[in-house]
Amino acid sequence: MIEPAAIQIRFSDIDVMGHVNNAVYLSYLEYTRVHYFKQILSESWDWTTNGIILAHTEVSYISPILLNDQPMIHMKIGKTGNKSFTLHYTILVEGKIMSKASSTLVCYNTHLRKSIPIPLLMKESFLHLKTFQA
Repeated sequence: MIEPAAIQIRFSDIDVMGHVNNAVYLSYLEYTRVHYFKQILSESWDWTTNGIILAHTEVSYISPILLNDQPMIHMKIGKTGNKSFTLHYTILVEGKIMSKASSTLVCYNTHLRKSIPIPLLMKESFLHLKTFQA
């Protein structure tokens, strides 16, 4: 089992309302993807040849996250196509759901500058991510 990503809130993440600014959540989701992919694909994965690009993100803000909170982000795999896949995130603070999000990513070869089919090893690694259920 992969442990959820633990987020360290920085003072600069906080807005004038005293909670994490909505734009910062995208950084938290990116951090979560890196956290999980390091564990399921390894740090030696060639991201330039077998990379991913972000195509779409949705975030639902349920409760504000404050400076001294310690968010944990769980990530699960959703719909998987030939070249793209969806990841779902649940952000919790002390077991309470604060936010839910999803990202659609497209596999991409930076050298060729074009989308590619999901590499087999990546597709197999998705088995380590529990399947999302709505």
